[in-house]
Amino acid sequence: MFDFTRLLHAAIQLDEQITLDKKIVWKHEESLRNAYVSLDVELAEVANTSEWFKVWKTHSGKNDLGKTARETLLVEYVDALDFILLIGAKQQWTHLIVLDREGVELLKSKPKTDLNKEYLALKKMFLGSYFEHRQEDFRHAWHLFLKLGLVDFGFSENEIMAAYDSKSKINHQRQNSDY
Repeated sequence: MFDFTRLLHAAIQLDEQITLDKKIVWKHEESLRNAYVSLDVELAEVANTSEWFKVWKTHSGKNDLGKTARETLLVEYVDALDFILLIGAKQQWTHLIVLDREGVELLKSKPKTDLNKEYLALKKMFLGSYFEHRQEDFRHAWHLFLKLGLVDFGFSENEIMAAYDSKSKINHQRQNSDY
């Protein structure tokens, strides 16, 4: 089951550790802009890893060494998730992140849709939340992103939580070894 509060705390803590360890000094707007660019890149990596748009391929989905395509996609998905959480915190929109059980179940009940359309909508809404400061765009994009993982990719809440925790440990190890 999702523990959105724990996820938010982990994203914030990692960002604070990186900022401190790397002695990064920037204004809030610079930090926010960097988080949005990072999210944009991670969303592209999700698309590139799943390869849903490569209609010319018989078998789609890239995999890292020793992992299945599904496992590799899950890692990319939680990378994007981390930046969504961080943006929610930096924008002081954490109230939009936390969903109750009914909200999660509603997302799970949504039908699969055209992934190209979903991807473009995600990018448009996240950028609208940045350029136009629209919380509603962020909220809708967040829900669409969760639906993408839960419905379109078929990840369970527990898989997402476990993958996030695993990637968080890797990120902390990287910081401790001067990544």
